[in-house]
Amino acid sequence: MTLIKSISGIRGTIGGEPGENLTPADVVRFTAAYVTFLKKQPDLKKLRIVVGRDARISGEMVHRIITGTLMAMGCDVTDIGMATTPTTEIAVTREKADGGIIITASHNPQQWNALKLLNSQGEFLNAAEGARILALAESGDYAFSPVDELGKIMQKQFLHEHIQSVLSLELVDVEAIKAANFRVAVDCVNSVGGIAIPELLYALGVKEIFKLHCAPHGHFSHNPEPLPQHLTELSSLTRSSKATVGFAVDPDVDRLAIYCEDGEPFGEEYTLVAVADYILQHTPGNTVSNLSSSRALRDVTLARGGSYYAAAVGEVNVVEKMKEVKAVIGGEGNGGVIYPASHYGRDALVAIALFLTYLARTGKRPSALRKEYPAYYMAKQKVELTPEIDTDAILQQMKERFSDQQVTDIDGVKIDFPDKWVHLRKSNTEPIIRIYSEAATLEAAEKIGKEIIDLIRELV
Repeated sequence: MTLIKSISGIRGTIGGEPGENLTPADVVRFTAAYVTFLKKQPDLKKLRIVVGRDARISGEMVHRIITGTLMAMGCDVTDIGMATTPTTEIAVTREKADGGIIITASHNPQQWNALKLLNSQGEFLNAAEGARILALAESGDYAFSPVDELGKIMQKQFLHEHIQSVLSLELVDVEAIKAANFRVAVDCVNSVGGIAIPELLYALGVKEIFKLHCAPHGHFSHNPEPLPQHLTELSSLTRSSKATVGFAVDPDVDRLAIYCEDGEPFGEEYTLVAVADYILQHTPGNTVSNLSSSRALRDVTLARGGSYYAAAVGEVNVVEKMKEVKAVIGGEGNGGVIYPASHYGRDALVAIALFLTYLARTGKRPSALRKEYPAYYMAKQKVELTPEIDTDAILQQMKERFSDQQVTDIDGVKIDFPDKWVHLRKSNTEPIIRIYSEAATLEAAEKIGKEIIDLIRELV
């Protein structure tokens, strides 16, 4: 059983001892610390907080504790019930709220849950803000409100507003999608995507939808991370139903995996690549992804006349870099698309609408579109160390050893070779260095990763 406290929020397994798992006591403590942090900001009076959750089994329990704690801290609550992460982000700005809490453990299995914390822009808190909340939670430096200052709760649905905002995007062509008569297969892993994705597709004019695991009861039918080994049913359904395309989302619907009409995966790294390619054809500009994402985005961006920038891993870091370089599109290679014309958050609904528009306007099948992009293969490995080993010193030595290559050290050490790259990141929770590598073949990607592991073992 686990409780992980990080700058992006708190997550853990349900049940067990407080401080060691995600228990009601921990939920109260971190919710109270978050409110106390918000109250320290200038010119704020009574706070309004938006709360949304995915369909996890523990979601209702955690949701009731959070909303009650917020009211006890004197906050008014806009309760949007079961909602996607991007819906909750949009609701914060539409409500002119002071913040938001998303109750979701994203792609983690069903015994997990988490609190993801938002600012008044509906965006994740930065590292410094997250650190202050962690400190408040540890110190217990917060107080609850007297009876005449308790908050109130208002229930409201925002999915319709979210979908309408997607339909109104300039580069979403609803008429073209309707005319294309797409047949779409979806796997929504028994969470809120089962409500949101079909409703979006119907609004886009898709009449034939083949549904897998769309009942939002939270008993995930398979591992909820949208990876090929977990999506074999979607692959078969896409092929057998003669669907144009297949879509899979994670439990909170911020990541999108795409399947081609022949049942082959489009590739999670290529969700962002394809959407960015479409955007760049109409709004030339810069792009951003994290250091562990595919080089294909850089290639497509340069081919379209833009500049590519890399950010440290983590959505908040990607968003900060996107704002800095005025990127027109960005995201993460795990299927997370961030489109500033909509909002600064990963959004599978936006990604689906843009991808379908691209297919409709070009008349291409997903498999044909995928072949237009550079073929890269990624390998993910790790090297386990003992607790007494100084991982920072090892990373520094690796940086020095490869000083003749392009090296980036904003998040671990990434070494860019002319025909491949390798990224070394230390774990914050265990003595492990994770090794991500990419090359033109899987064999080459695995080879460079293993060579780096051998070098590390020589150093220790």
